[in-house]
Amino acid sequence: MTRRSDWPEYEYAAHQPVPPRDAEEDGWADRAVNGGDPASTRAEAGPSRRTRGARGRSRAPGDPGSGGGGRSPGETDAQRDPVERAKAICLRLLTGTPRTRQQLADALQRREVPPEAAEEVLARFEDVGLIDDAAFAAAWVESRHHGRGLARGALARELRTKGVDSAVIEEAVGMLDADQEEETARALVERKLRATKGLERDKRLRRLVGMLARRGYPEGLAWRVVRRALEEEGEDPELLEEHFPDT
Repeated sequence: MTRRSDWPEYEYAAHQPVPPRDAEEDGWADRAVNGGDPASTRAEAGPSRRTRGARGRSRAPGDPGSGGGGRSPGETDAQRDPVERAKAICLRLLTGTPRTRQQLADALQRREVPPEAAEEVLARFEDVGLIDDAAFAAAWVESRHHGRGLARGALARELRTKGVDSAVIEEAVGMLDADQEEETARALVERKLRATKGLERDKRLRRLVGMLARRGYPEGLAWRVVRRALEEEGEDPELLEEHFPDT
């Protein structure tokens, strides 16, 4: 019978470094996610030398593998108990990669874990801090803004696709103020200016503005930043005027 007192072992395991695995170990891990264990791996590979000569031995009723009601060969707690299976799946997915509650819930549903077992595991993982959507969202905003130059709009869209609650998203993207967002937009345009030299003015403007738009910057901010960058580069403000909307 599965003991709920086993939870701390899983909490500890989730924070341990994962050693390099060879191909055989990767195969074992894949089976573990689906409820298997090393014993099932050995069963698939065939009997060992030690067990080949014992095929004809009779088994007592209830002995594993006898068909008398005991556990079948290779069967684990994760196969017998959906809660154990859900924990194994979540721990594997969380190893080295933070995930949102919704991402884990979707993974459990795809693997046909019963909803009650999934909810028990997800709630417990939240209680002990293995699932933290607020921390996930804050780290996502920090990383994607500084690494990819994404603005609040694009960051919010990405977090929504990962199932993060709207209130959590709003708090996370609120870490970026308007001044910081505009400063990042200017840096992006400055890096792109050289690559657009030689293009027709109208085409160049739209390429620069489009680059910012794809990263989630508002249209007004994008046009303003591009215009300022071109003027600083030496473009005639009067010639630029006819190409810009009223922002």
